[in-house]
Amino acid sequence: MQNLITANQMHEADNYVIINQPISSINLMENASKAFCKCFKKEVVDKDAQISILCGQGNNGGDGLAIARLLHNDKYKNISVYVIKFTDNQSEDNKQNVKRLLKVKVPVTIVKTAERLRELKADIIIDAMLGSGLNKPLKDDYADLVALINASKARIISVDVPTGFPTEGEIPENYNGIKADLVISFQRPKINFFFPESAKAFDSCKIVDIGLDENFIQSLPSNWKLLEKSDIKKLIKQRANFSHKGTYGHALLVAGNTTTMGAAILTACACLNAGAGLTTICIPQSGLTALNTALPEAMTLPRNEHLAIEDFEQYNVIGIGSGLGLEPENEELFDKIINLNKPIIVDADGLTILSKRKDLLDKLSAQSILTPHMKEFDRLFGEHKSWWARIKTAQKEAKGRDLVIVLKNQYTFICLPTGEVRINPTGNPAMASGGMGDVLTGIITAFVAQGYSAEDAATMAVYLHGRAGDKLAENRFVVSAHQVALEIPKTMKSILRS
Repeated sequence: MQNLITANQMHEADNYVIINQPISSINLMENASKAFCKCFKKEVVDKDAQISILCGQGNNGGDGLAIARLLHNDKYKNISVYVIKFTDNQSEDNKQNVKRLLKVKVPVTIVKTAERLRELKADIIIDAMLGSGLNKPLKDDYADLVALINASKARIISVDVPTGFPTEGEIPENYNGIKADLVISFQRPKINFFFPESAKAFDSCKIVDIGLDENFIQSLPSNWKLLEKSDIKKLIKQRANFSHKGTYGHALLVAGNTTTMGAAILTACACLNAGAGLTTICIPQSGLTALNTALPEAMTLPRNEHLAIEDFEQYNVIGIGSGLGLEPENEELFDKIINLNKPIIVDADGLTILSKRKDLLDKLSAQSILTPHMKEFDRLFGEHKSWWARIKTAQKEAKGRDLVIVLKNQYTFICLPTGEVRINPTGNPAMASGGMGDVLTGIITAFVAQGYSAEDAATMAVYLHGRAGDKLAENRFVVSAHQVALEIPKTMKSILRS
């Protein structure tokens, strides 16, 4: 897992390399600018494009000045540099890069008011005004200038971070920073790049290696971790010779209702394909024909008022909620299941029941797993105005209740009882269709049934779920939940072979 670090820690990483490599800060800036240009040249191949580079007075602006010189040397013909001088403060490396730039024939304009750039014409604007570490909205000339840039028709590419974007902490609801088409960021994605509000600041992001010490970055204290394929490969257990269906656990899924049997079938299909040895579904009698037709491998436990607590004791793990319905008898059944003190995976209607019955939430056994989307999470733990606040609550609740909370979004956050937040990079917009959550619940349940810990089961399931969707999306505009469920065994095999 990659350590995701704060702006202050990134400065520590810079200083570590400067002291221990050793390398001067100006040469480290040169490395960063070269890495930016290497990526930029793949994005902008037209060397006749009009490129305006807006440089602040700090180190982000120093990067911009170096980038201007390097692109000029790479035969980009129409480069103009605008030095944004709203204050007199200037970093030493910025001063040195001004001197280096003045030795080549690149026009440089000093800008002391936003109005000076009202008529700026460019195909590409490189934003190198303000870097990481900013934690308050822009104001005065910076706010006016950014508004002018955002209103232009130019393609905007930001250096490291968009000007005005906070790299950690709450992203303001009224964000007034740069809206970049692309961010070329240094060494690591910033923590806030994974929050939905970041869509206000950029459309896409590429990460470039600038030569910092990876071992040092990994040693820094951080609760924020970015999952990698190698993490999942280490977790997947090979199937042993002489193992059998009993080796891989018996999962129970309490799911489906008269009009929502599809949810139960999707959950069960995912559970079977993720490797549970035995899968039983607790459904209404009316769903038996549909289930037997769709999934002959699955067994059933008919759901009725006569079920006793003893009927659930043979199962290793219970997944509950997909298409369940909110009838009082299902609430009573949930209460009965919680008293078994078995690991439980709760999704969909199960989460809604918990939001109404906080006494049941308080009784959940340790290492149970909740899989809410945003609205379900807020029903459980209160309204939140930002995703940063939502994750902070998830960390607190996971730790206080000894639960794993899987907060679903494009980048799903897996919040562990330790306070660690694992961020999943897999998945794509083609997966934005009904039933995806049901499939995820089935995969998690299957892994817990096989003996994986709650944190490993959630981590593997979320990553594999998204990766299966990514593979399918290579040749499909839209991916269905059923297709993802069927893709899981292939995805696991491909990771083990990689």
